[in-house]
Amino acid sequence: MSHENLTAPLPDDIRRIEDKKLIVRRIESVFEILVFCLFYYLIWNRFYRYSPDFINPLLGRGKWVLLLIYAILTLIIVHMNEGWRFGHFKILDVMINQWVALFMVDFITYLELSLMSAVMLDPLPMLLLWGLELPVATASTIIFSVYYRHRIVPYNMLLIYGNENAVSLKFKMDTRQEKYHVAKLVSADAPMSELAELMKKYNAVIISDIPADKRNEILKYNYAHGIRTYLTPKVSDIIESGAKSINLFDTPLMLVRGLGLSIGNRIAKRTFDIVVSLICLILFSPLMLAICIAIKLEDHGPVIYKQERVTLNGRKFDILKFRSMIVDAEKDNSSIPATDEDPRITKVGKIIRACRIDELPQLINILKGDMSVVGPRPERTEHVEKYTNEIPEWPLRNKVRGGLTGYAQIYGKYNTAPLDKLRLDLMYIENYSFLLDIKIILMTVRILFEKESTEGFDKQITIEEIKAEVERAEAENRAEGIIVRRRHPRRARKGKRN
Repeated sequence: MSHENLTAPLPDDIRRIEDKKLIVRRIESVFEILVFCLFYYLIWNRFYRYSPDFINPLLGRGKWVLLLIYAILTLIIVHMNEGWRFGHFKILDVMINQWVALFMVDFITYLELSLMSAVMLDPLPMLLLWGLELPVATASTIIFSVYYRHRIVPYNMLLIYGNENAVSLKFKMDTRQEKYHVAKLVSADAPMSELAELMKKYNAVIISDIPADKRNEILKYNYAHGIRTYLTPKVSDIIESGAKSINLFDTPLMLVRGLGLSIGNRIAKRTFDIVVSLICLILFSPLMLAICIAIKLEDHGPVIYKQERVTLNGRKFDILKFRSMIVDAEKDNSSIPATDEDPRITKVGKIIRACRIDELPQLINILKGDMSVVGPRPERTEHVEKYTNEIPEWPLRNKVRGGLTGYAQIYGKYNTAPLDKLRLDLMYIENYSFLLDIKIILMTVRILFEKESTEGFDKQITIEEIKAEVERAEAENRAEGIIVRRRHPRRARKGKRN
C-alpha cells in the first residue's frame, strides 16, 4: 500500500471518502442485523413459539414485534459496545466486542421471553442462537475489515509537535499503519507561513501539545481551509467538553460547575454499585474460595494483599487483592512495578493475574463504598504525590470514587503515561452517564483477552528513541529549507485571545 501521494484532497473529495467509510459500516451493520434476526426467528419458531409455557403463543403479528425488539436491541448494544468500529480497532478487538454484545442481546431476550411465559425457559436454545451468530460475526468482521483496509487508504499526516515528548504520539500511531501514516514531523516553532504551506500538502494534520496561541492559530486556519485536523486535548479542553451551554440574550456562555456528579447520578451510581457487587460476590464466591485455598497451599502466606490507595476527595483506603507475589515482595512498602516475567510472581499469581481475577476482592471495597464499579483507577499514595508534583491537575480525577474498571483501563495500557491517564479519566467524569458505565463494563471483557493491557513497564518508548526521531525530522526539515526559530520562554507572546 503506497503512501507517497502528498497531494491533499479537496474538501469535497474528503467528504466522499468519509461518506464511503460510513456506507461500508452501515452495510455491515444492516447485513448482520438481518442475519441475526433470521437466526432468532428460526430458534424462536422451533423451540419457543409453541411451548406450552407461553400464555400467548404469538401466532399472529406478535412475532414481528419480537423481531423488531431484537433488531433494536442488537443495534443499540453492538453499537454501544463499538462492535462495528473496524478500521478503528484491531480485528480481534472488534470481534470480541461483537461476541460480548451479542451475548448480552441474547441474555436480555431470554429474560424477555421468560417474563412472557411466566417461567424460566430452557436457556439452551438461546445459547444455540449465540453459537450460530458467532461465526457470522467473526466472518463478516474479517471480510469487511480486510475490504476497509485495502480500499480505504490512510491519510498522509503532518505532525506538528510542541515538545519532544509530544513526538511519542508518532510511535503509537506507527503501530496502526493501516489507519494512520505520519509522513512528516515539524516543530510548532516554525513560522506560521511555512506551516501553512506544509499543511496544504498533507491529507491531515496532527497538533500535539503545542502552545495555546499557536494551536488556536493553526486550528482556525485548518478549519477555514477544510483541512482535517487531529489534536491532543489539553486538560482545560476536556473540562470544557462537559460544560453546559447557556445563551444570555445574544451571547453564548459555557457553564463549568466543577462539582463532579450530580446528586441524582451519585445515588444511581451507588445503588448500581451495591447491586452489582452483591450479585458478583455471590456468583464468584466458589471461585474466590478456590483461589484462597490455592494461594494458601502454595506458600502458606496471607491470601489477601492490602495496599493504600486514594479515592474520592483524596480519601485514603486499603485496596484488596488476592496476593499474586511472594510475601514481602515490596519491602519497606516501596513501589517496585511488576514486569511480564517478574520472578516475584507466584505460580498461582501468574494464573490469576493473566485472567485479571486477582482484583475480585475489590468487590468488597465497592460494597463498602471505597470504590465504584466504574471510575478512575485508584492510585497508590506515593504515586499521587509524585504525579501531583509533575501534573498539578492530577487531583481532579478524585472528583468521583475510584473504580474497578474505567475509561483509562479500556482505552489505555498498564504503562499509559500519567498525563494520558488523567485526560482519559477526566473525559469519563465530564461525560458521565449510566449508559457510559454500562458501555465500559461491556468493553472491559475485551481487555481480558488482550496481552497488551497487562504489559509491564519494560515496553515503554525510550527518551533516546524520541530524541533520535526529532533529530531526524529536524535534519530533514533543514534540508527542505524550513527554518525553526526557537522562541525564548520569556519572549513568548502572552495574553493572545483564544
